[in-house]
Amino acid sequence: MKATEEKRIIIVGAGFGGLRAAKVMARQGVKVTLIDRNNYHSFLPLLYQVAAAELESTGIAYPVRSIFRSLPNIEFVMDEVIGCDLEGKRLHCRGGEFSYDYLVLSPGSVTHFFGVPGAAEYAYGLKDLGEGMVLRNHILTCFERAARTENLQERQRLLCFAIVGGGATGVEFAGALAELVHGPLAKDYPRLDFSQVRIMILEAAPRVLMPFAEKLSTYARNRLESMGVEVRTESVVERIEATAFHLKTGEKIETETLVWTAGVCGAPELSDWGLPMSRGRIAVEKTLQLPGRPEVYVVGDLAHLEHQGRPLPMVAPVAMQQGVRAGKNILKQIAGQEPEPFAYWDRGSMVTIGRNSAVVSVAGFNLTGRVAWLLWLFIHFIYIIGFRNRMLVLLNWAWDYLFYERVARLILPTRKKNWGKKSDSGNDQSRG
Repeated sequence: MKATEEKRIIIVGAGFGGLRAAKVMARQGVKVTLIDRNNYHSFLPLLYQVAAAELESTGIAYPVRSIFRSLPNIEFVMDEVIGCDLEGKRLHCRGGEFSYDYLVLSPGSVTHFFGVPGAAEYAYGLKDLGEGMVLRNHILTCFERAARTENLQERQRLLCFAIVGGGATGVEFAGALAELVHGPLAKDYPRLDFSQVRIMILEAAPRVLMPFAEKLSTYARNRLESMGVEVRTESVVERIEATAFHLKTGEKIETETLVWTAGVCGAPELSDWGLPMSRGRIAVEKTLQLPGRPEVYVVGDLAHLEHQGRPLPMVAPVAMQQGVRAGKNILKQIAGQEPEPFAYWDRGSMVTIGRNSAVVSVAGFNLTGRVAWLLWLFIHFIYIIGFRNRMLVLLNWAWDYLFYERVARLILPTRKKNWGKKSDSGNDQSRG
């Protein structure tokens, strides 16, 4: 291992991809530096439950240093990456510079507003812990304000909640929000007329959950509608204002809560690093290496690689598998071997739609209802990092299921909305 002891590997991002890459290189005789602007890893698949007051943020966040405290060859640095010198093999951070022999980029993604006027200014994102807590505060504050106002138009505007995007995040959040509103909040605000509450999903495609089979999509739509959610397909948002948004059909809907879950892309500033970005992603070699830069790997949401003729989805399983392959390929290069191409193992997809309801597509089998919901619970539970976090999440789930209560109905101090925060299927920028 003497030849490898001096090799320096930098990983940008402590999300799913970055963590997996680091773990592969643990105790392998290389020096690994993991850089992230936050000192925690976020389990983002459950972020929508933070926004819907089902979980506290501490239940889905885990300190990065605790993950690697027993691995002396892995160093964590809390810093923000601001540039990269590919020729000089140096990474520029706000707190200093780092040289590397190999670089793994897993900086994540940002919310993609598709150029819709007003979206960046007025829409609420759901991409990191800060945004989740801001959204939760805002929703609860809307009910506080609605309970006080005597103005009917203002109350209706405050009680209208629109979700742009009928993908997995939009569907899961809509279901969780409907249960929050018509369960705990209906008991908290007995003087409010909850027939005035309006929750809607706006999807530009012909149906929600387009990647799923049509049967599962139909089940999801019917389930949401039974929970009081308006599902509006082929609905395109044209522009957004502070208290309303406009559809391309000319319809204007007044609301102070529009949640954008319609898409993500790589951070625009990454192109300033000299990275060949196209449509918010970087086309990589089959080995996940940057074209022309065999010492640089790109994994997670930022990497563009096709599988069965289609780009790989920007989801956690892809980021985790790519992180493992990138780590193994670096070790192969150090050992003088050729890196291997990345092969994605599609383990299936699943989406929950509230209590006792989910859709699951695994190995050609489609499941719905309670069985699918239990499978969703189990898979998400085992992937949460940390025993304490698992117990917190399990306790909150059990409390909500047994007593129809949400323990996190708290309006807590948070940062103001700050769009452009990066997040991959794992964490904030510089978090991958």
